[in-house]
Amino acid sequence: QVQLVESGGGLVQAGGSLRLSCAASGSIFGIVAMGWYRQAPEKQRELVAQISRGGARTYAESVKGRFAISRDSVMTTVNLQMDSLKPEDTAVYYCKVVRLGTDYWGKGTLVTVSS
Repeated sequence: QVQLVESGGGLVQAGGSLRLSCAASGSIFGIVAMGWYRQAPEKQRELVAQISRGGARTYAESVKGRFAISRDSVMTTVNLQMDSLKPEDTAVYYCKVVRLGTDYWGKGTLVTVSS
């Protein structure tokens, strides 16, 4: 089992920045990817950004150039730097890791961007 704890959410004005962090613990051996998803009210959960063990990064088109994902070398922490935030970025952000074919999710952290 992998436990995930997110931090860094909050309220920010449009144009501002936030940094989300996710710490993984437990059976971390075998994690092959770490990422962030988000879910806005009445919308489906969507991928925001993902980073693989090899360092390959994937971003949603809507956040390219504004968000940056990073991780530590041992795949225990994944961060999401969010700049130039927009009201449409308001959502609950979830950390996800993939380990041995299984997805593990954090409980989520709320990001609210005011206009």
